[in-house]
Amino acid sequence: MKNVLFFLAMFAVVNLSATQKVNVMNVGDEATLTDVKMKCVSGKMVSLAEVKGENGLLVIFSCNTCPFVLRWENRYPELKKYADENGVGMIVLNSNYQKRDGDDSFEAMVAHAKEKGYNFPYVVDEESRIANAFGGQTTPHVFLFDKHMKLAYKGLIDDNAQSAADVKKPYVKDALKSLGNGGKIAVTSTPPKGCSIKRLL
Repeated sequence: MKNVLFFLAMFAVVNLSATQKVNVMNVGDEATLTDVKMKCVSGKMVSLAEVKGENGLLVIFSCNTCPFVLRWENRYPELKKYADENGVGMIVLNSNYQKRDGDDSFEAMVAHAKEKGYNFPYVVDEESRIANAFGGQTTPHVFLFDKHMKLAYKGLIDDNAQSAADVKKPYVKDALKSLGNGGKIAVTSTPPKGCSIKRLL
């Protein structure tokens, strides 16, 4: 039964309808709402602008229970290390507004972050504001901004959710290195895969 449920979840990639009030952010667009304060599992209030590093900011839309997140999130600490080494800040946002009384409540986020050893801000995106502004579609969904807070990459973490050892295209790592050394990012966009963000529309 668990295998069946996971199989179904693997195909739960969001398909946004035309009626949803979600922005489409393209590579080169400048981030908005960067000064909005969000509640972090640490108890502090933080904004994207405060987390940004010298060379940019890595934003990951995530959650507590999506099978895609559970397979990819063990790579979050390594991404944080790469981000630090390349002067890029990192923050993870939970935009699942519709699940605030359940799996993605603040209390559940605190417990999840502790269990997984998160060493980066994990914050509540109230009313899915940032997800809607950026066009975040799935959990996970990555948005990497340069030092001017212009979108430099969006999409997948890498090309293999199933196995970190079998990754052939580490999209985010490569993009972080490029930002760090001032080089050109080879792949700037990939189609996201994951569970739909349970947003406020």
